[in-house]
Amino acid sequence: MTHHKYEQTFTLIKPDGIQRSLIGEMIGRFEKVGLKLVAMKMFVPTKDLIKKHYTIDPDWFMITGTKSIKGRAASGEDVTGLDPIKVCEEVLERLQTYLSAGPVISMVWQGAHAVRLVRKLVGGTEPLTSDVGTIRGDFVMDSYEMTEVDKRSIRNLIHASGSVKEAHDEINLWFKPEEIIKYRLAQEEILYDVNLDGILE
Repeated sequence: MTHHKYEQTFTLIKPDGIQRSLIGEMIGRFEKVGLKLVAMKMFVPTKDLIKKHYTIDPDWFMITGTKSIKGRAASGEDVTGLDPIKVCEEVLERLQTYLSAGPVISMVWQGAHAVRLVRKLVGGTEPLTSDVGTIRGDFVMDSYEMTEVDKRSIRNLIHASGSVKEAHDEINLWFKPEEIIKYRLAQEEILYDVNLDGILE
């Protein structure tokens, strides 16, 4: 069995995160918990890459469209006859507009329980209901209500993989194998050494 310390996850600082000058704040939170940054690049993604990212899961269209319809129904909208796939196509167009509006920073983080740790630090998808102490809960005031009024994607600063499999698939989409660096970090001796050998001279 591979040791937990080798688990990797994918994060993407979105254009609003960069425009809000929160890059260092977000990276700092991941570093402080003990995760190691093993890959990073900044660029403006194409709409095709964004589509591939969201459709890695073949069920994404149906799941997202159904969720969107439920949200509209909860806000009092008549959703009779709405097709989840067509609704999701609108969602995807909004995401493509949002994520291609400016540069993003894609990163791979490595460490024990990387996927769950990053999700915990990032917080829930909707900033308004995300816990205080999380990145989204502390730095954004956006809500699904506003996105429906404005007909846009929710601005929540950063994406984080939801599972180990999703992280694996997303890393393979956004990075070439040679772009992920294998190196030792001094703090790993404290985080993972069983007996903390080597502290005393």
